[in-house]
Amino acid sequence: MAKKILVIRLSSLGDVILTAPVYKNLKAHWPDASISLLVKPAFAGIAAGMPGVDEIIPFSGLADAIGRIRAAGFTHLLDLHGNLRSFIIRRLAAVPCVSVYRKDALARRLFVHFRLPSPALERHNEERYLAALAAWSVPIRERWLSMGDFGGGRNSRPALPPARNALILQSAWLGDSLLTLPLARDIKAALPGCRVTVLTLPKSAPLFQDCPHVDEVIRDDKRGIHGGPAGLWRLARDLRARRFDLAVIPHRSLRSALLAWLAGAPRRIGFSSSAGRFLLTDAVPFTWLMHDLERNLSLLRHLQPELRLRPDESLYLAPDTAGTAAINARLAEDGVPPEIAVVGVHAGAAWATKRWPAERFAELCRRLRAAGMGVVLLGAASERALCAGIARASGALDWTGRTDLMELKALMGRIALMVTNDSGPMHLAAAAGVPTLALFGPTTRELGFFPYGARNRVVEHELACRPCSLHGTKVCPAGHFLCMRLITTDEVYAHALAMVKAPEGKA
Repeated sequence: MAKKILVIRLSSLGDVILTAPVYKNLKAHWPDASISLLVKPAFAGIAAGMPGVDEIIPFSGLADAIGRIRAAGFTHLLDLHGNLRSFIIRRLAAVPCVSVYRKDALARRLFVHFRLPSPALERHNEERYLAALAAWSVPIRERWLSMGDFGGGRNSRPALPPARNALILQSAWLGDSLLTLPLARDIKAALPGCRVTVLTLPKSAPLFQDCPHVDEVIRDDKRGIHGGPAGLWRLARDLRARRFDLAVIPHRSLRSALLAWLAGAPRRIGFSSSAGRFLLTDAVPFTWLMHDLERNLSLLRHLQPELRLRPDESLYLAPDTAGTAAINARLAEDGVPPEIAVVGVHAGAAWATKRWPAERFAELCRRLRAAGMGVVLLGAASERALCAGIARASGALDWTGRTDLMELKALMGRIALMVTNDSGPMHLAAAAGVPTLALFGPTTRELGFFPYGARNRVVEHELACRPCSLHGTKVCPAGHFLCMRLITTDEVYAHALAMVKAPEGKA
C-alpha cells in the first residue's frame, strides 16, 4: 500500500524552506508516496514549488485542519513544528504512524536568557528535521537545498512589461562577483534582447567586462568618487539617467537596495534578508543551505518560475585560448614544460583564520613536486611575504602578485588542480572547470560558498565552534585554531594525488 504522508510546518518562511530536503528523502525512499504539507496560507505559494510535495493544505484553523486530515486517510504524520497546536493536531488526527522532530525549545530559552550552552543547539534546524525521519528508517540521501526547491511565491504587485534594460548590483568580494556571472547569463536567457549592465567594484570590473552576457560595466568606486552621501547621489543620478526597468540585487546591503530605488527601476528584486528589504518590489527567500551561485539564480524565479539548474551550471567561465597559450609560454620560460601537470596553490585568504598553516603548504608543495608535478603559488601582491617563505622551503614557482585577474583566469586553462583556502581564486578555478581542493576552517559548506561542481572537494573537520563567523576572523576566537590545525598534510596530499590522477569527470 502506498504511503500517504502529512507534514506539519506552521512557522516562518525560512523554516518552511528548510524542510525541502525532507520531501526529497521521503520520495527517494518511498517513490509512490504522496506528500501533503500543512502550512500557513501566506507561504503556500513558496511551498507549492517544492519537489516531492503533492498537495498544499493551507492552515485555516484547528477544527478545519483536523477534519481535513481525518477525512484524507493519512498513513504517516511528520510533525516538524513541535508546539502545542501541532500536538493537538497529531493527537486528534488519528494517523497511525507519527514522528516528531526534536525542537529543544527549553535549551534554546536557557541559552537566550541565561547564555547556558547545550550540545543540542549545535545542530542546524535542517538536521533536526532530517533526524525525525529515523523513526521510519528513511535513509538520508539529500541534505542540501537547491534552487528548484521552492516556488516563487505570490506576488500581488501589478504585472509590468518584460524588462529591456536590466541592472545587476554586486559590489562585494571577488568570489561573490564570480558567483554573479551565471545570473547575468540567465537574465539574457529569461529576457531575450534585454541589455544587461553590472554595477561592481573597480577590482571586479574585468570579470564582467570579459563576460559575453554583460553589455556594460559601471564601476562603483565606494572608496573614491562614489563614497559618502554626495558620491552616492552622484552615482544614483548616473544610474537614473540610464532608465533601467529592472534591478536585480544579489548584494544584501542597504546601499545596494537604495541605489536601485534611487535609480528609478520600477522592479527591484533582492533577498528577503537584505538590509534594504523595504525598498524592494520582490523579495526572494534567502537561506544559507544553498550554494551562493544557486541563491543568486533564485532571484530570477519571479521572472521565470520554471527556471531550473542547467547540467553545466558549475562551468560559467569561457576558456581563453590565446591567454592560456601565453601562460604556457611563460611557464616554459620558468622551467615548467607543457607535458608536466601543473598544480595551482593559493595559500592566502582575506582573513588569517582562513589560511592553512604556511609550513603545511610548503610540505604539500614539496611532495607534489617530488611526484613530478609543477607547482605554482598564486595570490595578491599583499600575500608575497607569505608565499615567498613557502617558495623558499619547497622550490615551488612563485607567481604571487605577478598575475592580474585575466591572467589568473587564463592560467586556469593550464592547471590540472587548484589547492586553495576558502577564497576568490577557489571560485575562479571551479567556474573554469579546474578540479578544486578547498581547505575550510572557520567557514563551512553550510554558508554556501564551497567550490561548486561535482569534481571538487572540501577538506574540513567537524567542530562545535564551526563556523565561528561568516567570513573568518583575524585570530581564532577559541584560541586553539583546531579547525585548520586538524587538517594534515597527509590527507590534503592524498586528495590532491587522487584528483590529479582521476579520470575525466571522476574526481
